[in-house]
Amino acid sequence: MFLIVGLGNPGKSYRETRHNLGFMVLERLAQNRGMKFKRGKGPFRRAEGRIESQRIMLVEPLTYMNRSGIAVGSLVASRDIALSDLLVVCDDLNLPLGRIRIRSRGSDGGHNGLASIIDALHSEQFPRLRMGIGNDPYAETTDYVLSRFRKTERSIVEEMIERGCRAVIDFITLGIDESMNTHNG
Repeated sequence: MFLIVGLGNPGKSYRETRHNLGFMVLERLAQNRGMKFKRGKGPFRRAEGRIESQRIMLVEPLTYMNRSGIAVGSLVASRDIALSDLLVVCDDLNLPLGRIRIRSRGSDGGHNGLASIIDALHSEQFPRLRMGIGNDPYAETTDYVLSRFRKTERSIVEEMIERGCRAVIDFITLGIDESMNTHNG
């Protein structure tokens, strides 16, 4: 089984913020694949289904970004998920708006959600799909990541969400190396 985790913050006030791109990608993927999110047995929402012949579980932790590792660590352990079959989808302040990057492993890059997951798993050895939100050097980081996208950015964000969905599908069907070759160009 593949475990695809989208990072974000629960609640209406965070719904369309930059920090919730992970949730946005998983919700679009679930919608496109006819999957429905339900409350999980733990601090998360989940949707299960198949992509081609592969079983998948889409997960949105409900612990808030900085404690995402609680849900991810418990699911990896209870479902005996290989770290190579885990993909974390998150926003990235260091990538230009609209750019995506998939990696097989790496540091948290200053992302508190990734830091929490790395801490819970005691490993950096899991794939992640980072979605560029750009940066505003004049804004506080917290204020910026919790802000909504501007009207002028929405078409870029929509296209990035669609590319993110394709990257998740490619990760599941083609593997991490082919996904990196396809989506990191």
